[in-house]
Amino acid sequence: MHYLLPAARSARLGRRMALIAYDRVDTAAFEETRHLRDDDLATWRAAIGRHFEPRPGVRLLDLGCGTGSWARAFRTWWPGIAVLAVEPSAAMRERSMFQPVSAGAADDIPFPDASLDGVWLSTVIHHVPDLEAAAREIRRVLKPGAPVLIRSAFAGRHEAINLFRWFPEAVAVLDRYPSIPDVEAAFATAGFTATGCEPVPQVTAPSVADAAAGLQRDAHTPLQLISDQAYAAGVARLQEAARTESGPVVDALDLLVLR
Repeated sequence: MHYLLPAARSARLGRRMALIAYDRVDTAAFEETRHLRDDDLATWRAAIGRHFEPRPGVRLLDLGCGTGSWARAFRTWWPGIAVLAVEPSAAMRERSMFQPVSAGAADDIPFPDASLDGVWLSTVIHHVPDLEAAAREIRRVLKPGAPVLIRSAFAGRHEAINLFRWFPEAVAVLDRYPSIPDVEAAFATAGFTATGCEPVPQVTAPSVADAAAGLQRDAHTPLQLISDQAYAAGVARLQEAARTESGPVVDALDLLVLR
């Protein structure tokens, strides 16, 4: 049902990356549990707006759009811009709430040279097997000076994400993801320079009880790649937290910006 694809190594960075092939089960779980509520997107809209100007007519690509929640948000926030979407998983494309979605990947983007005003990647970078190839392809399709906006959990930066408090064994999986320096170095080979990096807080669940009730292992790459015993122990920690903790679940993922 779930597949751990062969770990890819960048010839220069030597970073092993964890990859999941999103089948229909993974996709359904992702769609049900990983979308932020519209009211909880305000912090991300503000953060993106500090680095991307949504002028009428500009073209923003959601690369690895999944089931389309970010592309839909961009279209809602900024109706004057052209929002484009690319997704390699057929299962994700079939269930996308945003249409149209083009087949493609980070190293094979189906748009002409210098045709885009921005590229957005949300929780995608760890699924890219060759970051340098992706950087070259993104450079090809971007206009000069246009931003690459990367929303992600990065290696070594788990402290602000509650999932890793309940499932500490999953930190070892996160540490196989690219780090911020890894991404900066890979994109530097295509002429990109980092121009911003900030943690962006978000309400991931209205309460810990909601987080526990809605948890689906299939929706989270780090949880799929730990043992069943470690997963069961984490579920027990989460259920205990649901009994004793109040207030919303607030996490912070990083926004890395390169130009």
